[in-house]
Amino acid sequence: MIKDGYTKKLSIKAWAEADRPREKLLEKGKTALSDAELVAILISSGNDEESAVELSRRILQAVNNDLNELGKLTVADLIKFRGIGEAKAISIIAALEIGRRRKNSDVAPRTKITASTQVYEELYPLLADLPHEEFWLLLLNRANQVIKRVNVSKGGVSQTTVDAKVVFKAAVDNVASYVILCHNHPSGNLKPSEADIKLTKNLIEAGKMLDIPILDHIIIAENKYFSFMDEGLM
Repeated sequence: MIKDGYTKKLSIKAWAEADRPREKLLEKGKTALSDAELVAILISSGNDEESAVELSRRILQAVNNDLNELGKLTVADLIKFRGIGEAKAISIIAALEIGRRRKNSDVAPRTKITASTQVYEELYPLLADLPHEEFWLLLLNRANQVIKRVNVSKGGVSQTTVDAKVVFKAAVDNVASYVILCHNHPSGNLKPSEADIKLTKNLIEAGKMLDIPILDHIIIAENKYFSFMDEGLM
């Protein structure tokens, strides 16, 4: 198609799927994309003469492919490139500012679990004073550091239903090496029920098959806790 003496470039949507930045990110991951492709995702479209990637490449070339220099450009600087309006310029500036803040932010240290009391301290704020039962997981990495706290079930006053598939899907999705189980007893009774004991045994066996060991099961009641590991029930 000819327009104004130039060959009109295909939009990203018209490209082969393997060449589209968004699809490439989904298929191959963010690290597979070039700087120009990442910027192209931000601006979404180019102009009549350039695709989003080509326009992004030209913007980067103007700053010698230096992202630090790109981060110094103002809205007024960016809108000088045809195809970049105020909204697209703001998107580029905002994305680079997030990157700058991330680089300068401190990484919060992860809690390393070495005793049942640490599990209690980690989950007590989430379970204290609830009028119903909830079942939570503490997911750990190979160094026994907490990756994530996950709520897998909410129930009634005296019980909650837990699906093993949900438990281990959470572990697999978060690449957890170990799992600690935890739930509360609103009644204040720390003693595990027969259902608690059966569930724990079933999950331990399932964890062995998946090579994701269950390290403990903590019951929280009021300001006290019961540890299956400490009591020799694991």
